[in-house]
Amino acid sequence: MSATPPATLEGWFALHQIFRTDRAGLRALHLEDRPGAAREIDRLASGLTAAEEGWSALSRLVGGGADWLLVHLRPTLEALAEVEERIARSPLGGLLELRYDYLSVAEAGMYRTTAEVAAEHDSGSEEYREALEGRLAEDRDNPYVRSRLFPEPPGDMRYISFYPMSKRREDPDNWYTLPIEERNRLMLAHGSTGRRYAGRVRQMITGSIGLDDWEWGVTLFAHDPVDLKQIVTEMRFDEASARYAEFGRFYTGICFEPEEWARRIGLRVPES
Repeated sequence: MSATPPATLEGWFALHQIFRTDRAGLRALHLEDRPGAAREIDRLASGLTAAEEGWSALSRLVGGGADWLLVHLRPTLEALAEVEERIARSPLGGLLELRYDYLSVAEAGMYRTTAEVAAEHDSGSEEYREALEGRLAEDRDNPYVRSRLFPEPPGDMRYISFYPMSKRREDPDNWYTLPIEERNRLMLAHGSTGRRYAGRVRQMITGSIGLDDWEWGVTLFAHDPVDLKQIVTEMRFDEASARYAEFGRFYTGICFEPEEWARRIGLRVPES
């Protein structure tokens, strides 16, 4: 018999884009064309960060083999596709080389709810399905759950770290063969580590099973970049990570305001 999958709730769709500046293209741009290109970039960046639903965060990478990390959250996949097209069609699009992108959706894994319902009903029964749907409807209205499905923008948390991850599927550490009760126990312990950083680090968890190569994306915002290191270090010692987690490449950067982009990319001379 297969293990019981945890129910999930989904919110905004997310797209992470990693760009490198095309410096040859930037050097080839005529001086007389640069002010107009800068104004177009100002309009693009302001439009991205002032979306009616959702938001975008702009950051310059430190290391990572690229220059820019853009994080976009929108209510639909179509809205994310429009973001991609707007960037590609803009003057900025001709100055950027896409190095990596990651598609996912803001997710809350309802391990505890699933485990509690599975303890009362057979997971293959109609009673289980009806009870689970009722509990999930209640969970969706929970303010904490909604904050995970529709995350707030980072505000004054300037430092960002993003990485994709998956759970191991090799015996003896196969996450997907564990009983739901055991996965719930492990995730509760894992979550308690993150809660100790409340107010210092804001976590955004997005799910990508069926959408991208990895299974989850983790985006962290912090006031102090050292807190990014410390929270990941502590979580590595949780059993859920130590035994069952695989990690992709980490990208770390510094968020900036939309009106700064033209200057940072080299299209506008800094004021003296």
